[in-house]
Amino acid sequence: MSVQEKKDLLEEIDVALNDIRPHLAVDGGNIEVVDVTEEMKVKIKWLGNCESCNMSTMTLRAGIEQTLKSKMPKITGVEAVNGVL
Repeated sequence: MSVQEKKDLLEEIDVALNDIRPHLAVDGGNIEVVDVTEEMKVKIKWLGNCESCNMSTMTLRAGIEQTLKSKMPKITGVEAVNGVL
C-alpha cells in the first residue's frame, strides 16, 4: 500500500468512526485512529474516559469493529493500543 493509499484509508476510517464518536462523547470519551496494518487491522487509541472504562472491550468489538466492518468490508479487525484491553 502506498503512502497516499494509506493516508486516504486512514481518513476513510476516521470518517466512518464519526458514527460512533457521539456515543463515546456522552460518557466523556473518544477514539483516535493510530494506524492500519497491511493486513487491514485498524489500531485505535482510547481517549478520555474510554481509556479506563471496563466496557471498552465490548465497545471495541460490538461497536467500533462492527461499524467499521459494515462500512468497510476490507477491514479485518480493530485493536486498541492503550486502555484496559
